[in-house]
Order: sequence, then structure tokens, then C-alpha cells
Amino acid sequence: MNWVVLFTAGLFEICWALGLKYTDGFTRLWPTLGTIVAMVISLGLLGIAMKSLPLGTAYAVWVGIGAVGTAILGIFLFGESADAVRLISLGLIIAGLIGLKLATPG
Repeated sequence: MNWVVLFTAGLFEICWALGLKYTDGFTRLWPTLGTIVAMVISLGLLGIAMKSLPLGTAYAVWVGIGAVGTAILGIFLFGESADAVRLISLGLIIAGLIGLKLATPG
């Protein structure tokens, strides 16, 4: 169950990372409030997951989910580069996340 909580925390990390783009430097009220809410939820869920998962694993997976998800959405939403090196690099991050999951008991 803690892995599901951690995955959900990572999804909210993606939300707040994207939200930062839409806040326009925290000058737009609703995107700013949505971003802050997503930050609080993400960190709260990360804290819950860390009750039973190792610190290093939980944090690395949380950051990895956020980084990969944000990069992928950046490609689709903002026309960022999708060259082979970038996609391979994202694949390597995903492989690392899978490795951490497999290497962590529970």
C-alpha cells in the first residue's frame, strides 16, 4: 500500500511542477493556489510512505516519478525536445526506479 501512496505522491509532484509553469512567477492566483495544494498533498503523501519505506528509496522514487512525468508532459504540452538521447535518458531513470522497487523489501 505504501508504494501506491508513494506513486500518488509522485503524481502530485508532477502536478505542482507543471503548476509552477502556469503560476507565471506566482503572479496568477488560481494556478498558484493549485500548485501550493499539490505541493502539500505530495509532501504529505511522501511523509506517509516514508513511515515504512527506506528514506533513500522513497525520496529517489518520488523525485524520479516527478522528473520523468514532468519531462514527458513537457514534451507533449510545451513542445520540448523528444530526441533519442532524452528519451533514452528518461528510460534509464525508469529502469532505476524499477530497480529500486525490486531491491526494496515490502
